[in-house]
Amino acid sequence: MHRLVSCAWLIVLAGCGSAMPSAPSPPGASATITITSAGVSPIQTSVAQGARVLFVNNDARAHNMTSDPHPEHTDCPEINNVGLLQPGQSRETGNLNTIRTCGFHDHDDPPPGGNKWTGKITIR
Repeated sequence: MHRLVSCAWLIVLAGCGSAMPSAPSPPGASATITITSAGVSPIQTSVAQGARVLFVNNDARAHNMTSDPHPEHTDCPEINNVGLLQPGQSRETGNLNTIRTCGFHDHDDPPPGGNKWTGKITIR
């Protein structure tokens, strides 16, 4: 019996205070941009540094969402993670870590013709 009590105490002590705290989970999407046949909504959004933005395609056709400028897509490469969204699909940007304003557009329907599928994300 004494051995059983000793083992129980060791189990209790092993679980107390000695564990390292887990690393914080990365921030999830803190804003959502919805794509419809009318365009993107909202056209402008603001997020905290390190956040991600979720793009949701509620249009009946695909949209290929990328960073400005067209066709290089180099201003905010984290937006390029969204890429091609089929109808009904959604995808997040990478973590937006640099404080700046990022323009985005539909690569397959760029401005000026595709102005309704353009917008800006401000990282603060």
